[in-house]
Amino acid sequence: MNITTLGLDLAKSVFQAHGIDACGKTVLVKKLHRKQMLPFFSKLAPCLIGVEACATAHHWARTLTAMGHDVRIMPPSYVKGYVKRGKSDAIDAEAICEAVQRPTMRFVPVKTVEQQSVLMAHRTRSLIVRQRTMTANALRAHLAEFGLVANPGIANLVKLAARAFADEALPAYAHRALEILIRRITELNEEIGELDKELRIWHAENEASRRLAAIPGVGVITATAIAATVTDPDQFQSGRQFAAWLGLTPQQQSTGGKTRLGGISKQGDRYLRRLLVVGATAVMRHAKRNPTPMTDWVNGLLEKKPFRLASVALANKLARIAWAILTRGETYRPYGQPA
Repeated sequence: MNITTLGLDLAKSVFQAHGIDACGKTVLVKKLHRKQMLPFFSKLAPCLIGVEACATAHHWARTLTAMGHDVRIMPPSYVKGYVKRGKSDAIDAEAICEAVQRPTMRFVPVKTVEQQSVLMAHRTRSLIVRQRTMTANALRAHLAEFGLVANPGIANLVKLAARAFADEALPAYAHRALEILIRRITELNEEIGELDKELRIWHAENEASRRLAAIPGVGVITATAIAATVTDPDQFQSGRQFAAWLGLTPQQQSTGGKTRLGGISKQGDRYLRRLLVVGATAVMRHAKRNPTPMTDWVNGLLEKKPFRLASVALANKLARIAWAILTRGETYRPYGQPA
C-alpha cells in the first residue's frame, strides 16, 4: 500500500481517513479512533495529508508534520465543492483528499503554540467583555423599572448603582440582586484587566505587533490579534487580497460583462474585522479634532457616503496598511511623510 495523498476528516473521537496512490486509485478507507491516530501515522510513509480548518486542525498539523508528513489545512467552504452527494465522514474524507490536490487551492498556514495561546487570550477576553455587557444591560434594565436611569458607560453605571443603594424605597430583594450584579461586573472587570496585562506583555515582546500598533485606530488589542492570526503575510498577494480575506471588500455578483457590487462579503475572520471597524470608527469620531491627511480623506468620503459605510471603507484601508507593514517589515509613516 503506497499512499501518496490522504484526506483526513478530523473529529473528537472517531477520525476518517481516505488515501490514494500515485495513480489516483483509492487504496485506503479507514476509520481511526483517537488512540489509533499516532501509531497509524507514525508507521505510514511520509505523504501529503489534507485536513479542514477546525478547532484541532493546527494541533494535528503540528503533530503529523513532526512525523515527516506534509500537512495542509483548507477552509471547509473550499472543500464543500468536492463533496459528491450526501453527508458522512467517509464522503467528507474523500472530498478533502480530492481538494488538497488542486493546484489553485488556498491553504491555511499552521499556527504555532504561542500564536494559538495569544488568540485563546483574545477569544476569552471577547467572551468576558460580552458577558460584562450582558450583565450591565441587565442591571440598567432592572433599575429602569424603578425609575433609575443613567447615561451609557460603565463609569455612569457605577454612579447609577450608588444611587440605587441609597434609595431606601427599593425592597431588600432588589438590593440583594443589585449586589450580585455589581459584584459580577467587578469580577469581570478584573478578569479583563488581567488579560489586557498579558496581551500588553506579549505586545512588548513582539516586534510585528509593536509596528502595527502605530497605525491610527490599531491599538494593542488589534495589533496583537493581527500579529497572532496572520502567520505568513506573504500568502496574500496584495493588501486588497488581505482585506478580502477579512471580509472587508464588496461581494461581487457579476455576469454577462456587467459588474455588480453589493455589501461587504463578511467572509474570513470576523473577530479581526470587528476590531478594525471599531478602530476605524474611533478614528472617525476624532477626525474633526485631530485633522490629518487620513481624516481629510474620511471627511471627504462622509460628504458622499453614510457614516457606517465610511467606517468600513476606512477599516479596509487600515487592513491594507497593516498588510504592507507586515510584508515589508517597515514602520508606519503618516501620509505625506517621506520614506
